[in-house]
Amino acid sequence: APTTDHASSSSQQQQLDNASSSSPPLPARAYLSTDVLQESPRRHAIARCDTSRSTPRISETETEATLAQPSAAVQGGTAPLVQALKSTAAQDVSCFHFPGHNRGKAAPSLLSNLIGAETFSHDLPELPELDDLFYPKGVILDAQNRAAELFGSSKTWFLINGSTCGIQAAVMATCSPGDYIIIPRNCHISVISALVLSGAVPKYIVPEYNSAWDIAGGVTPSQVDKALKELEKDGKKVGAVLVTSPTYHGICSDVQGIVDVCRPLHIPVIVDEAHGAHFRFHHSFPSTAIEQGADLAVQSTHKVLSSLTQSSMLHMARGLVDADKVSQCLQLLQSSSPSYLLLSSLDAARAQLSENSKSFDEPVAMALETKDQLMVIPGLSVLDLSCFASDFPAIDPLRVTLSASDLHLSGYEADDILEEHQIVSELVGTQAVTFAVNLGTSRQDVQKLVQCAKHLSDKYMSANESRFSKHNYVRSPLDKFSVKLSPREAFFTKKRRVCIEDSLGEICGELICPYPPGIPVLIPGEVVTQDSLSYLINVRDQGMTISGAADGELNSIMVCNL
Repeated sequence: APTTDHASSSSQQQQLDNASSSSPPLPARAYLSTDVLQESPRRHAIARCDTSRSTPRISETETEATLAQPSAAVQGGTAPLVQALKSTAAQDVSCFHFPGHNRGKAAPSLLSNLIGAETFSHDLPELPELDDLFYPKGVILDAQNRAAELFGSSKTWFLINGSTCGIQAAVMATCSPGDYIIIPRNCHISVISALVLSGAVPKYIVPEYNSAWDIAGGVTPSQVDKALKELEKDGKKVGAVLVTSPTYHGICSDVQGIVDVCRPLHIPVIVDEAHGAHFRFHHSFPSTAIEQGADLAVQSTHKVLSSLTQSSMLHMARGLVDADKVSQCLQLLQSSSPSYLLLSSLDAARAQLSENSKSFDEPVAMALETKDQLMVIPGLSVLDLSCFASDFPAIDPLRVTLSASDLHLSGYEADDILEEHQIVSELVGTQAVTFAVNLGTSRQDVQKLVQCAKHLSDKYMSANESRFSKHNYVRSPLDKFSVKLSPREAFFTKKRRVCIEDSLGEICGELICPYPPGIPVLIPGEVVTQDSLSYLINVRDQGMTISGAADGELNSIMVCNL
């Protein structure tokens, strides 16, 4: 799991000061530096050349003229919420309000010594000068408007319950109980919780699956079109289509093609873009969901961008979705005591991007160079679009997914060896390990990764020469499934616990999900199949964490007592 560096109180104050500086920002999509990767051999695989239907990209010939006239909405480059938080914390007042640490005066020393006393002084409640997250009229509204301008949306909401609450709100705002929603079977766990909350019924699309990598890809417009026609034939009402793009491994779906299928039917398209918050800020990145015409897109600003963990954004394009309904749903789902540290970190992350047009030049260059170097190491492979037969339009260049299966090492084994050399990955699977390059990645970091990968190859290539065997291909746990109850029906049905080996043929009563990546293998209401059972026992025996199940050791599972 990723680690977090805790800055001293003086460096935290400096970061607040930097975030509220007044250097001029760049307008949306003015991030078109041409001095990096002009002729990358991978360019065709990672760049989307079509134009936006709702938010035009700024072409390289337009950039200079646009920079000369920044939008008034983002003019000045300040972070209004950060500045308000800083000013309020500096007040010399006697406090008779929550939280109980009283602006740090009673902060637990164990934590204040770790993260700094000033963190507590900025941990403030909903004071009048800090605005109201659910009825914003001041600095929060200003900060959200600046974010909408930069990210190319008509409206943006700040989220303090992560992208999970954004997904839940998007589904609840578009689907009534009993409506069908088309979703990929490799959707995130938050989508299933959204089905329980909304009462929407899933129509699953099974994505292409590569068994050698144990990785699922995206979904295609033709799959969505087929699902819509099947539901129409059965007389079912469709509330929305939800797409995961990019996936955790960076694989993007053709969102614009899916929008083209849905728009004539007036069906909104929701995109779980949690792993693509950075896409708008470099010319080599894929198009964003909003640029491709999506109605709602949820982004984890804390993943590749620099806000605090648990902070995200929900972006909307004008059209099919009622903004007031989205706001209403968010108020139901989010805490009534929002953290201003989380909120201000979103404002600061936006300001950081506004102030530096070349933020991602170096990370992109490093990521592509690292992939090129890893590809030539004997026994190692790097995931790219050629691993899939479907015509997926792009893959995130900042995701580096490595397989050592030719060295007869599982993803878990390879990760354990790399961790011994102080290489900490983002995601481990049965067959591969994924590394996320971001704004804080250094040259030293990627050089160390490559050197450790060479060591891995040298050691295990020679060790395995005498015992070559077939690849340990993994059967997809997503291929064959049978839905007997909706997730909501299964959630509220009485359950009983059975030994996992005895669960075959039973209706699963809980969400069973290896985590990360947070993709469910069994969803409430599905029949337990031999494929799903074998897969779960395999990952359990390899020590993978299982989320959602009442028995975290997965010796037993809850099934519906029908």
